[in-house]
Amino acid sequence: MRRLITGLAAATALVVAVAGCGSSNPSDGTAGNGGPASVTVGVIPIVDVAPIYLGKEKGFFSDRDIDLTLETGQGGAAIVPGVLGGQLQFGFSNVTSLMVAQTENVPIKAVVNGVASTGQAGADFGAIVVRGDSVIQSAKDLAGKKVAVNTLKNIGDTSVRESVRKDGGDPAAVQFVEIGFPQMPAALDAGQVDAAWVVEPSLSVVKAGGGRVVASNFVDVAPDLTVALYFTSDKLLQEDPGLVERFVEAMRESLAYADANPDEVRRIIGTYTQIDEATVAELTLPKWPADYNRESLEVLARLGQQDGLFTSAPDLDKLFS
Repeated sequence: MRRLITGLAAATALVVAVAGCGSSNPSDGTAGNGGPASVTVGVIPIVDVAPIYLGKEKGFFSDRDIDLTLETGQGGAAIVPGVLGGQLQFGFSNVTSLMVAQTENVPIKAVVNGVASTGQAGADFGAIVVRGDSVIQSAKDLAGKKVAVNTLKNIGDTSVRESVRKDGGDPAAVQFVEIGFPQMPAALDAGQVDAAWVVEPSLSVVKAGGGRVVASNFVDVAPDLTVALYFTSDKLLQEDPGLVERFVEAMRESLAYADANPDEVRRIIGTYTQIDEATVAELTLPKWPADYNRESLEVLARLGQQDGLFTSAPDLDKLFS
């Protein structure tokens, strides 16, 4: 399986090489001719990123002289190297992957909130699911079982383990398998894994196929958990702070719009995911607050260190710009 740190090390080496070339336009985020700045953002094809798609459609980015392109990846661990290498100016990542990067002194900074849990058990946009005929009845039964996560060493590992721990099971005995979110329903149905940590729209796909929710892992970690953030490289922050500021302003407007317009969210989801209208109508939407929940991040940092995801305690002050 791909290990996050291997990808980060390779990407860091790439950044050093690019910097040594003395590029006159290193960020690739400024137009250089007085026109809009070309900005590519790494995202995941899940409900979480609906605000940025809405923001692009509504002109929140173009209003700020940003020509926005969205590029999909499997998870934050895969997007981080793209931001470091300059192929992406910004990226969307779960917070645990960003904490892993920070503890390894990877030069990135979180700049604006991404998505948050609803805080309601059994009614969240992410959950641990099993087949309808599975012998697994609750989180503690996941010990010794194969559980799908989209990338290893991310918020899936941490939150699934916490659900198992709180239910009286052995969190160290869970066997994680890396599978992309869109492929998880089929993998679960085929018996390739015993359970899966899914988010919308994959959660609704599993439930529509007869699957069951056995735990709301985000809710088990902390109330109103901050799940993901948008981030950029230290390099871009230093060389084009104005672009970063405009991106943050556009994202905050996009988050507020999505939070206030759930019907618009459901409509836009159909443009970047391959799910039918009936399933979209049943989706459980997350929350999109303007600000992250610092206390919930501190819990994730503690749990990640407890479970061995970090070599040292994450410095949250250094993670944020």
